[in-house]
Amino acid sequence: MSALYLLDPAAVGTSNAMSKGEVLQALADRFAAVYDLDAVSVLEALEERERLGSTGFGRGVAIPHARIPGLRRPVCAVLRLSTAVTFDSADGLPVEVAFGLLSPDNSGATHLHALAAISRMMRDERLRDRLAEAQNDEAAYALLTNESTRDAA
Repeated sequence: MSALYLLDPAAVGTSNAMSKGEVLQALADRFAAVYDLDAVSVLEALEERERLGSTGFGRGVAIPHARIPGLRRPVCAVLRLSTAVTFDSADGLPVEVAFGLLSPDNSGATHLHALAAISRMMRDERLRDRLAEAQNDEAAYALLTNESTRDAA
């Protein structure tokens, strides 16, 4: 299952966030703008999940995620960070890419499958490098969706 079929092209962006809190805020703002969600509610849910343990996946990637009451389908947002940000990742490396994932509160296995798909994709060092080097947000989106389409085949 591919997680990035949940990704709107406008949900891929670049952020100048300088801290974990700013990354979570930037993701909440992106979710609000692209998917018409309440940024305050999204930020609260992301922060609540982060308090359970860092969503710093490792290898320069974080996957902040939460379940949102009333959401009808899972949605993703991706931020490439202008400056690597400390995220309390297990490997100690700062984060350069943050994948946000929001799922309906009753999504169960669907949420876990989407997290696993993002995780698998970000284990690919070549893809991570190409994503970091993408010329712009459109190129990053194309890279992510081409990769997910190839993996789904």
